[in-house]
Amino acid sequence: MNQDRMRRNTPIFPMSSAMKLTDLTARQIRYYESLNLISPERSTGNHRLFSMNDLDRLLQIQTYMEKGFTMKRIGEILNEPEKLRSPEVLKHHEYYNPLLNRGDLSRFFQ
Repeated sequence: MNQDRMRRNTPIFPMSSAMKLTDLTARQIRYYESLNLISPERSTGNHRLFSMNDLDRLLQIQTYMEKGFTMKRIGEILNEPEKLRSPEVLKHHEYYNPLLNRGDLSRFFQ
């Protein structure tokens, strides 16, 4: 395993850091874990430890949620990457909806 891959897979972030870095609540993160969308490592004290890849995955989930995907669809996309480019997913209108910048009002003015 190369150095970068090893660094990205090393579980070092506790739940509090994951919450700050992703702007998700502990409850949301535990819910995503219960759906097998993420699987953080556990410390000897049974505390969740997240890797950089886990944080990236949480941010992906958040992005798909903002685009309007259902949890079922997000699970299919993340757990079965070969389905990501399937015609069914590509024609799904949420896949193409751009995320709006919440502070950007220029889209209302021409």
